[in-house]
Amino acid sequence: MVAQVAQGIHLNFFFGMSNYSGDLQEKRFTFSQSHLAGGVGVSFDVAKQFSVRTAFKLGKVSADDSKGRNAVRNLNFSTNIAEFSVDGQYFFKPLGQHPFTPYIFLGLAVYHFNPYTFDSTAKKYFLHPLGTEGEGYVPGRKEYKLTELAIPMGAGVKLSMTENLNVGFEIGIRRLFTDYLDDVSSTYVDPNTILTNRGAKALELAYRGGELKGGSQTYPTGHVRGNPIYKDWYYFTGLTLSYKLRNDLFNKSDDGARKRKKGKLRQWDCPGRVL
Repeated sequence: MVAQVAQGIHLNFFFGMSNYSGDLQEKRFTFSQSHLAGGVGVSFDVAKQFSVRTAFKLGKVSADDSKGRNAVRNLNFSTNIAEFSVDGQYFFKPLGQHPFTPYIFLGLAVYHFNPYTFDSTAKKYFLHPLGTEGEGYVPGRKEYKLTELAIPMGAGVKLSMTENLNVGFEIGIRRLFTDYLDDVSSTYVDPNTILTNRGAKALELAYRGGELKGGSQTYPTGHVRGNPIYKDWYYFTGLTLSYKLRNDLFNKSDDGARKRKKGKLRQWDCPGRVL
């Protein structure tokens, strides 16, 4: 008998929450200020304990200084995230042979974001074109891209419900190469420079401490606005649902061999009656 090499193709769904870690979110992992997220994808089993998975996910992340320790800074942001990823999953036990198994994954993703905020009159402004920290016009501060690469990694567990259906729970973090997911990274630049290059609205949204009752009206040129040493992260946490579309993708040759073997056995059957 030839051992089964793989289980086939799976249609996967994700339902959960999205959040981020960065200059406006104090905790590395939290459900505070999180948002609903979802995704769909396909996975291909290439071995009993390894599969390749593609996925498209949509989510949103946001944070507000008023809900943390740095309320006097008074910054906030939101951004939708659209991500396409490819990763490899390693299962500690073959799911087809065990009802329950943990797994880990690592891959590569491309994602799009576009941070925005609302001014004191509740009007929405996208922050990227405003260059609130001098990106694109102050020497040494490059304009950040809105479409970037990320490294998705994480772990989860899967539970087999039927032969073709399993459910699970997964935590997946994204290692980013930008510190501007939240449009906050470095120090306050000279207000005259912002005003000359990006206008009054950019200056207004670069420093918002003056909007607070009793807040300082003095623009803090050169003072810390964010921490450029640590890049931003975002993550998805939630339930997974996987439906097996096909079992024999890699086993056509095995099936043919079994049929030929069965035919040979029939040819050598002993007759039921001997004269």
